[in-house]
Amino acid sequence: MNSNSLSFKQWLKEGIPWIWLCAAAVSASLLMVCGLIGLIAYGGISYFWPKSLVELNYLKNASTQEIIIGEIHQQETVLKQRIHSFDVPPPEKAEILERWQVKTGNKEIYGIDFRWINQYQILSQKLPPQLATIERREWGNIYGEVVAINELGHKLSILDTALLQTSQQRIERANDLFHQKRAIEKNAIGKINYDMEKLRLKARKYEIKGELTPEIQQKLEQSRQILQKKYLDLEQALSVLNTQLNRDSLVVKIATGQNLELPLAKIVQLYQPNSMNLWHKLGFLISKIWEFVSDEPREANTEGGIFPAIFGTILMVIIMSVVVTPFGVIAAVYLKEYAGQNFLTRAIRIAVNNLAGVPSIVYGVFGLGFFVYWAGGNIDRLFFPEALPSPTFGTPGLMWCSLTLALLTLPVVIVATEEGLARIPKAIREGSLALGATKAETLWRIVLPMASPALMTGLILAVARAAGEVAPLMLVGVVKLAPTLPFDTSFPFLHLDRKFMHLGFHIYDVGFQSPNVEAARSLVYATSFLLLLVIVALNISAIAIRNRLRERYKTLEN
Repeated sequence: MNSNSLSFKQWLKEGIPWIWLCAAAVSASLLMVCGLIGLIAYGGISYFWPKSLVELNYLKNASTQEIIIGEIHQQETVLKQRIHSFDVPPPEKAEILERWQVKTGNKEIYGIDFRWINQYQILSQKLPPQLATIERREWGNIYGEVVAINELGHKLSILDTALLQTSQQRIERANDLFHQKRAIEKNAIGKINYDMEKLRLKARKYEIKGELTPEIQQKLEQSRQILQKKYLDLEQALSVLNTQLNRDSLVVKIATGQNLELPLAKIVQLYQPNSMNLWHKLGFLISKIWEFVSDEPREANTEGGIFPAIFGTILMVIIMSVVVTPFGVIAAVYLKEYAGQNFLTRAIRIAVNNLAGVPSIVYGVFGLGFFVYWAGGNIDRLFFPEALPSPTFGTPGLMWCSLTLALLTLPVVIVATEEGLARIPKAIREGSLALGATKAETLWRIVLPMASPALMTGLILAVARAAGEVAPLMLVGVVKLAPTLPFDTSFPFLHLDRKFMHLGFHIYDVGFQSPNVEAARSLVYATSFLLLLVIVALNISAIAIRNRLRERYKTLEN
């Protein structure tokens, strides 16, 4: 008895229960994180998986039956008391009802994209292999059976067995023509419009300075005429493409029995999910993921890809890192190596630590007032007077977003760098000085390289926080849809004054401002998972650099 009591007291004294408690807490945290990531990944991947099309015959009301075609998105059980109205009365003894959420598509016919159907109303259900899902550029999906192809308004004579293959070939041709058209509209014509605007601003600049002579006007007019001729040639090419693009159309029989004629110019993809095997579905999944990360959004961001948001997020983080690193290092070096340890220095350190806890929206308001209105407005008045009253830098844009986030993450970099400098032994500094090196040379060639792993740690924390921020970006440059990327082939190539898209804001916009919340739910999971991957990729890159630096200077530290 006494020995057992002593053993238990010894066990408590050694702190073993606390070790197990810490291990349990860490394990629980890891399980929750992995569970959250798994949930997001599952919800995101299910967005790309081809869902089977079911044909349901159900009682619309007590005397009417209706056939619908769609995808079953959700099944749930509810208490009968929660349903306030019934088109068809449920069984009297049933207290719990099962209902299905069906995506019926065909919004121009039904007016809605989703509907709930009680299971007891369903009379029959089938999975016909000939049913097809047709993705469109606008108005969502069409579900039905392809019955014909029209060319210039005339029905083509095609065997039923070859109808689907011919339809897909024609859709691929239409997609190629559509991308050619988009390239001309967005790149070639966009560049001409950009050059025309530069000519207008150039003429306005000469006019403000009083230097708009007839010779300069003639040169500008010649340049304008050259651009106008290029524009007319591109318009003619677009006219030819439009004629070819609008040649074919698809005839689809929908659940109501009527035939819809769909121009191929408005169709993105056609497939028959009920006749696809596992390998076909896996191939479809990969192709949809690639489309998601490489294409532009459509349908108010609820369909298509999110490449502009990926590009904008990564570019903003890179510019922020380039800005915050030198300022953070310089501030840390001054505080640790040069500043005296007095009241002012302690006050600055307290201020830096407090800035790390300021809500991010406060930084957004500061960035809007200081960077956009004050700094941007003054830049416009000094360097771009010809563009006024239209702002150039006096409006939210990429540069102001990067600077705002650099200010937000600056305390993290300062604190991490200063801690790294503090870990460098004093003997190393003294040895360098004893060998004849100046303080600046010691700092630049010895101390900073040895403290670089700590600097990279601060940068990793800064990148992790900045990539996921949304609130301040809504005020200083991020928009729902940006027509052009901040980086293109027009000089100066990197356009810091342009607005851009961001993955975090895309999640907020799709999740809370989408006109079709049910359709956007899976897209929120997919974009969230992609944002996690982007942050992990950026952090892994920074961690790899830090580890290389740590290995390089480990012998010096020892």
